[in-house]
Amino acid sequence: MQTVLADEVVDLVVLDLITLARRLRDQSAIPSVMLTGRREEADRVMGLELGADDYLTKPFSPRELVARIRAVLRRRRHEVPQGRPEGIGAYRFDGWELNLNTRRLRNRDGQAVPLSNGQFSLLVAFLGAPNRILSRDQLLDMSRLHSDDVYNRSVETQVLRLRRKLDSDSAGPRYICTERGAGYMFGVPVETIY
Repeated sequence: MQTVLADEVVDLVVLDLITLARRLRDQSAIPSVMLTGRREEADRVMGLELGADDYLTKPFSPRELVARIRAVLRRRRHEVPQGRPEGIGAYRFDGWELNLNTRRLRNRDGQAVPLSNGQFSLLVAFLGAPNRILSRDQLLDMSRLHSDDVYNRSVETQVLRLRRKLDSDSAGPRYICTERGAGYMFGVPVETIY
């Protein structure tokens, strides 16, 4: 679970174990729904106190579970500005092109460069604020990476992986520059295509 959370964008987690709910809440701001066989009031209260955003007991109705998931996501959607910027379909920088509709990155030769969900979201955040220093917290919020202290390291990991895909010279990154003590900056001009 931790590997997936570090590498991918996860909108919500459905859990059965209270111990996992506690660990998830300690390490992440990802919303969670407890789906468990524990029916006692004390168990429900404990699950919610440990950070679950909702609690549902087994047996359950799949329709009710989907409705509860949608309600949690609806509440969370308004908390952080994230994802694709409105009215923008693609960015171009230094011969590269990122199409937001198809989620495809093409290099200067027109070849597709595969990106994980986390790398895509991080690149969108950088391209939306070129030549501007973005702190780790801003990148966490803007890219939908997990906003907590443990996953602060995931920003550095994602930046490193994204640099490897963009820069052939890892000794001197050209696109994503580290601003010591402040964060990161996308250091080349970016053009909005459509």
